[in-house]
Amino acid sequence: MLENVAVVLLDGVHPFELGVVCEVFGLDRSDEGLPVYDFAVASAEGPTLSTHAGFTVGTEHGLERLETADLIAVPAGQTYTDREYPPELLAALRRAVERGARVLSVCSGAFVLAAAGLLDGRRCAVHWRHADELARRYPRVRVEPDVLYVDEGPVITSAGTAAGIDACLHLVREEHGPEVANAIARRMVVPPHRDGGQAQYIERPLPRSRCDTVGEVLVWMERHLDEEVTVEQLAERAHMSPRTFARRFQQETGTTPYRWILRQRVLLAQQLLEATDETMDAIAWRTGFGNAAALRHQFVRSLGTTPQAYRRTFKGPEAA
Repeated sequence: MLENVAVVLLDGVHPFELGVVCEVFGLDRSDEGLPVYDFAVASAEGPTLSTHAGFTVGTEHGLERLETADLIAVPAGQTYTDREYPPELLAALRRAVERGARVLSVCSGAFVLAAAGLLDGRRCAVHWRHADELARRYPRVRVEPDVLYVDEGPVITSAGTAAGIDACLHLVREEHGPEVANAIARRMVVPPHRDGGQAQYIERPLPRSRCDTVGEVLVWMERHLDEEVTVEQLAERAHMSPRTFARRFQQETGTTPYRWILRQRVLLAQQLLEATDETMDAIAWRTGFGNAAALRHQFVRSLGTTPQAYRRTFKGPEAA
């Protein structure tokens, strides 16, 4: 039973993501018959920590508070994507999972869990802006770049900001049932349930070249999304054997050439649906899907919604 909750902080913590966990688990709602958690905020780096918003937060608890927690939450932080973490924190997180506790990350807090080895071999969610970096730094992690949250047994990871609320309410729903989760959601004035597999609505990122091995090929692929290409053709362009190219591509992007192209095509379709009035067939041709039916199929698989519904969301009902 989930009764004891601790949030662990590092320097540069994001106040909103910290507030998300505090709002769901840290408030006394016993007057409404809702569960009350033994809740505390603990620091991994001293009693006073900075936030990215320019103010400080303080707590009397250190890492010892994690030893009795049923759930340990790690919110996002300003430099969490490229810093080192206290070894004693990583050890405490591993001990918690070993004794049966659950751990939850919000946005870039996933980097802390990955550094502790808790995401090895597991699927995980993270804000789409950090997905490539997480996959590069921790190749054993199965990064899901476009979902709201992932529940993998004792480890729950979520994407940015509001997706953290979704993940927290998901945990409450699992532990106490939908009525309790819905009541908390009503108090917070948020949707009571968004499925973890629902896609993040993301901007179309430009491919980033991290080195000379596949960087130029990525740029070429992004400019020729309407063309059908094979791994053999891409490998020839990179002056490698197909096997070597496929391995390097996976190492540097965290995915396969096929999945990379598919994702970029869906992202381009999103951009065209938002910014133009082109027909579905025209968008399908420009994005390499060929026809509107294929576009719809891949769009639904990737984002959990249809192209028409997506266009209505971003351009209004008259755009349908």
